[in-house]
Amino acid sequence: MRALVVVDYQNDFTDGPLGSPGAVSIEGPICSRIEDYLRSGDPVFMTMDTHSPDYLSTLEGRMLPVEHCIAGTDGWRLHGKVSTYRERCTVIEKDTFGCARLLEVLKGFDEIEICGVATNVCVLANAVMARTANPDARVLVRRDCVASYDPDLGEKALDILPSLQVEVLRWGSRCVS
Repeated sequence: MRALVVVDYQNDFTDGPLGSPGAVSIEGPICSRIEDYLRSGDPVFMTMDTHSPDYLSTLEGRMLPVEHCIAGTDGWRLHGKVSTYRERCTVIEKDTFGCARLLEVLKGFDEIEICGVATNVCVLANAVMARTANPDARVLVRRDCVASYDPDLGEKALDILPSLQVEVLRWGSRCVS
């Protein structure tokens, strides 16, 4: 059994203050992955970075003083066509990089695919969460379905993932379940 985790594909991480052209460009490939999983009857989980209006006074806000993903704002909402799948997926709000709830919901899967943003922060953290939830599962990330506001750090994260036993598939690679 396999699952897809779409990490934080929200307006503030695509065309907002922590966005990038790379993040906008992965919308189509992410939608293709979502459609593939839904068509196969496999679950899709979407995490949503969710902060309160006092974000800047939190530790994360002091370390990353860029107000983003404030609950209920336009920047918090899922981006573009990805938002149209919301009702057919399990949406999980999280207030930090890794999503602790994934430790519960990903148990029992043979394959877990991670996509979304930002590669060097939340994608990396949630790939570790997926590996932790299911030590024997195949965990993978597709290069054409992740992006970062800092492309250099995003590439470094992709370099590190294999050492965490997370497969990184090249551009255009097909997943074989």
